[in-house]
Amino acid sequence: MRATTKPSTAKCDLNTYTLFLLAESKYPGCTRLADIMEDLSHDSVNRFLLRERYEPRDLFDEVKPYINLIDGTLSADDTVIDKPHTNPKLTELLGYIYSGRHHRTVKGIQLITLYYTDLSGKSVPVNYRIYNKHDGQTKNDYLREMITEVLEWGLKPKAITTDAWYSSRKNLKFFKNKELEFLTGIAKNRLCSVDGKNYTQVQNIEIPENGLIVHLKKFGQVKVFRRIFKNEIPRYYVIYVPEKDALFLIYLVEFKELHSIHWGIECYHRAIKQVCGIELFMVRTSEAIKTHFFSAMRAFTQLELMRTEELIENWYEVQRNLSLQVARDFILEHLEQKMGLITHSQIPVNA
Repeated sequence: MRATTKPSTAKCDLNTYTLFLLAESKYPGCTRLADIMEDLSHDSVNRFLLRERYEPRDLFDEVKPYINLIDGTLSADDTVIDKPHTNPKLTELLGYIYSGRHHRTVKGIQLITLYYTDLSGKSVPVNYRIYNKHDGQTKNDYLREMITEVLEWGLKPKAITTDAWYSSRKNLKFFKNKELEFLTGIAKNRLCSVDGKNYTQVQNIEIPENGLIVHLKKFGQVKVFRRIFKNEIPRYYVIYVPEKDALFLIYLVEFKELHSIHWGIECYHRAIKQVCGIELFMVRTSEAIKTHFFSAMRAFTQLELMRTEELIENWYEVQRNLSLQVARDFILEHLEQKMGLITHSQIPVNA
């Protein structure tokens, strides 16, 4: 975070911009905030985005007092922030990325997140990276780096969940060395062995509903599950626990619990796009984009804390209630005007 030597006199600050993202569901940009806050210029908003230097540690430090740091679950995944009408030659960090949502390559910015769910069910982002091809790092490099950081910051998760993209042998051994349980998807051609000798693709193995203990090639013993979801395509997952013989105690119910927790990061990705405005920016430089992303993730943490304190029922309630109030005021105001015109028209001309 940018260090300050005296109190700021800037009219636009982090709290103002965060609340703007929570309140504005459709229109992006500095000018829009300036229109809403009449004493604020769009230049002031732009200067805020360019001036600040928020880091992932700042996000962790902000949520740290509100979460149980011990024995929760880390979920790792990435999402594409779509910018279909933006020129990659003019906007930093923008590139062509394969999107699982669109099932094709799109223009956008890739965000990789560590999302933590504590034992009470509170779920917040605790670390992140914005993919930058000039860093010379892969998404897997980012993941291991982020996990190392949160452990150093004081987080003590029990398990980590990922999709198949992050199930490389190097990653799995990294999780194991950190003494983390894990649930991760694996490709259907991943080599496994029931007897520890004869390896075959996991798709060729008959897997019972409660899973099957196998040897994952060049890793070791795991329990594999096969699930068929609504698209009817079989998917394969492996669970690892550090304790000896503990895999025998892992059944379908434990798998479903971990898988449900991992689904939370998908819901988080949807929320930061739909109600936190992460896609609603019109700036081009890396510094401004990073400040905007940080603010959007901070906006989400505020919604989640409001939800867990039962101030709202879900993340979507704030914007829905704002829209309801605006619509109600508009209708009542125009009904009053119409009734006034009707009443006036009924007054005799010679009265």
